[in-house]
Parts: sequence; structure tokens; C-alpha cells
Amino acid sequence: MSTTTIRLPAHFKARVAAVAKRLGKTTHSFILEAIAEKTDDEERRSDFHGVAERRYAGVVTTGETIPW
Repeated sequence: MSTTTIRLPAHFKARVAAVAKRLGKTTHSFILEAIAEKTDDEERRSDFHGVAERRYAGVVTTGETIPW
């Protein structure tokens, strides 16, 4: 495991700490979960766009589509 420093404005740090406490989590675990969730979202979005681009390229190349 490596260490990364994240500098948060005081007001944001307080908000994160308050939410983490309300959820019964440490601030550290809450931040890790948030980063993991955002990373997963972006990976899925990227995969989705990749599939869409490949499908669109197929439509442009072949002219074949599926009727509504």
C-alpha cells in the first residue's frame, strides 16, 4: 500500500468527517470508498462509450441498423 496526501479545504474536510461519522465509518474508509466508486463509474462509462463507438462505426461502415 502506498500513501497519497489529499489536501482538503477545512469546510469540505468537516463535511466528509460528519458524513463518515453518521455512517459509522472512518473518514479514511469513506474517502477510499468514494474514490473506488468514482473510479468504477468512470471505467464503466468509458467501456460504455467504447462499445457505442464500435457499434456506431459498424453502422457507418455497413449501413445496417435495427428498426425501431
